Parts: sequence; C-alpha cells; structure tokens
Amino acid sequence: MERNLKNVLVISFGFLLLFTAYSGLQSLQSSLNAEEGLGVASLSVLYAALTLSSMFLPPIIIKKLGCKWTIAVSMCCYVAYSLGNFYASWYTLIPTSMILGLGGAPLWSAKCTYLTIAGTLYAEKAGKSAKDIINQYFGIFFLVFQTSGVWGNLISSLILSQSSNQGEISEENLECCGAYDCLTDTSNSTGSERPSDSLIYTLLGVYTASGVLAVLLVIIFLDQIKSDQAETKKEKTSFWSTFLATLRHLKDKRQCLLIPLTMYSGFEQAFLSGDFSKSFVTCALGIQYVGYMMICFAGINSLCSLLFGKISQFTGRKLLFALAAVLNTSCIITVLLWKPDPKQLAVFFVIPGLWGVSDAVWQTQTNALYGILFEKNKEAAFANYRLWESVGFVIAFAYSTKLQVYIKAYIVLSVLVLSMVTYGVVEYLEAKSSPGTPAATEKENGGPHPQETHM
Repeated sequence: MERNLKNVLVISFGFLLLFTAYSGLQSLQSSLNAEEGLGVASLSVLYAALTLSSMFLPPIIIKKLGCKWTIAVSMCCYVAYSLGNFYASWYTLIPTSMILGLGGAPLWSAKCTYLTIAGTLYAEKAGKSAKDIINQYFGIFFLVFQTSGVWGNLISSLILSQSSNQGEISEENLECCGAYDCLTDTSNSTGSERPSDSLIYTLLGVYTASGVLAVLLVIIFLDQIKSDQAETKKEKTSFWSTFLATLRHLKDKRQCLLIPLTMYSGFEQAFLSGDFSKSFVTCALGIQYVGYMMICFAGINSLCSLLFGKISQFTGRKLLFALAAVLNTSCIITVLLWKPDPKQLAVFFVIPGLWGVSDAVWQTQTNALYGILFEKNKEAAFANYRLWESVGFVIAFAYSTKLQVYIKAYIVLSVLVLSMVTYGVVEYLEAKSSPGTPAATEKENGGPHPQETHM
C-alpha cells in the first residue's frame, strides 16, 4: 500500500506543479497577450489540438512509451507553452499551443490508466473491491490537483501586484469596461497597462520552474507500471476504432441531445476566463486582480465539486442542474446590466464565486450523467464529452476578439437555455424508459473524474 500511495501522491503533486503554471497562464492570456487577440487565439488553437489529440493519440503513445514516460513527455509539452510565453508572438505562442494541445490528451489518459491499474493491482492483493480503491485514488488525486488553480493565480497576483504602473483609472477609461466594451486593444491606458517585462519574466520563470519540477518528480519518483498490465487495457484500441466508436456513439439520440450541455461547459468557462477577466477585472481594477478573481472561482469550485458529489444522491441531479442554471443566468444578467466600478470591489468576486458554484455542477453532474446513461460504452461516451466540451472552448475563444462582451453574454445565455431544454428531454426519455427508478441512481457510476477535462 505504501508504495502505491507514494505513486498516487507523486502523480498528484506532479499535476499540481504542472497545472499551477498552466492555470495561472491560461487566466492571464486574454489580458497579457491582448494585442490582435493573440492570447485567446492561442487558447483556441490549444483546445482544437486537444480535441484532435484526444481522438487518436492516447492509446498509441501509451502503448509505445508506457504510462510513466507518457506522463513525463506530455508534461514537457506544457513546459514548452510556458517557454513560448517568454517571447509571445504568433510564431512562438501558436506552435507551442499546438504542442500543449497534442500533449494534453495523452497526459490525462495515462494518468487515468495508471491510477486505474495501480488501484486494481492493489485491490487484487488486498482482497478489496477495485472500484472502491480506484475511487479512493481519484479522490486523493483531485483533492490535491484542484488546488492548482488557487496556487497558480496566487503566484500571478503576488508578482504582478509589484507593478509600478497601477494608476487610478479615469472615468472615461472606465466607460470602456464592462459588457459594452470599446473593443480596442488599448481600451484602457492605465488599468490594463501591461506590467513591466521584468515582472512578466519573473512570473514566467516561476511557472517554467514549476513545470520542470513536475517532470523531474515523475521521472525520479514514479514507478514504471508493468507494461503487460497496461497492454491488456490498450489492445483493443487503435486510432480508427476509437474514432469510429466516437462517431458511432452519436447514433444514440441521448448523446446528441447532450451535445449543447457539453458544449456549454466550454462556453461558460471560456467566457469567465477570457471575457470577464479582461473586460471587467483587468479593465477596471488592473491585471494584478485577475489572479485573485480566479482563486475565488477555483476555490469555491473545488469545495462545491466535493459537496455536490456527496449530496447528489439525496437531491437527485435535476435539482442541482436547475440550481446551476438559475445561478449562471443571474450572473450573466448581472454582467449585462452592471457597469464595473472599482468602488464596488465585492461584485468582482461575487460573480466568479457564484459562477464557481454552477461550474461545479456542470462538471460533476455532466460527467456523472455520461457515466450513468452510457454505462455500456463509457469510452466512446467520454470521448464525445471531451470532444464537444473542447468544441465549445474553441468556438468561444475563436470569436472572443471579434465581438463585444454583451453579444458573447447573449450567446452563452442562449446556449444555456438550449442545453437545459435538451437536457430536460433526456431526463424525460430516461423517466419514460425506466419508470420507478430514482433520479439519483448510482451517482457512483459517473466515475471518479469530476473535473477530468479541466485540462
């Protein structure tokens, strides 16, 4: 057990170090590389590459390298992205975004495979239920991993608050903040003034070092898991079979009806980290506040993910989905009506806080829903989940620089309304096909990946 637990902790802290850097960088992209929309363009490319790679790369790479080395090599792809930010241009950020996207899917798949095999092996030895041990391992992993958003953003806020150019923001510049932003690159001459290069290099240096530490931790301390164990898992999967299984799964009309809900998860996360952080927080308060805002979001999100996983068995998922829809709708309406004002500091944190509560529902309950509805074809179902969520991110980041915030808010709201309608139809079909079973049946089947796709 000690050795298995050590491996679980090595993976958990490796991911913590890696995503401390990545989550901090992702939150700052729209503000830090605002010129010509380079930051959000790089995120759009990143998610497009991630979509492609999750279709066919993981089984091939895991088979060639084994789980340990797949994790180590994929982590290097993330470090490349940190390095690309040192000299941010179309020629450095776009290729490194593609590299990160391609490395993302094998990284997550290898982590899942490793924890699953380690849990199964230990359960066999100890004579315990494999499902319980695997759930326990994923629980430990997510408990450690979920805090990465807090650390990454805390580092960025502490370093960027050293900035000397935090002047008062004039009334006319404030006019350009909020839902009816002025859509110019230099929408605000004081608030969103780029911090000095030396501060940015310090920040990127810390992030790169964090990523390198993650790679070293895995290479030095993670035991290679017997490849024949990993092999049996991978035998059946080739590029075409995965690809065709993913497409074939779309014949299931419940899967088609869940597409809007799954894409919405990408839309709403992109809106908060791309648009709200730039047009509200950076514009009205300054870039050093973006990190604090994202900490508020990530912290509440983590706590609620844990909470909703537990209480869904009592409330049923319909109630939680309804709660998330109401909270998200009220946040979007607030964003449309409220004119950001530095004096109303609390509002800048209440919106991401409530957004974190609803995002926790979207993540945990949608994953659980997929696990319960498509228990027979989990692989194809989760491939579709990753595919459609990534498509949501790609579309949202792609139009991000072309439209004003209020139009983007209306788009997010429309997708939310559509996804609630189609989700309702899925629940109706389920109730019709299996009368008498409670809504919250076997929440456990949702598998232990509440925030798998949080890249």
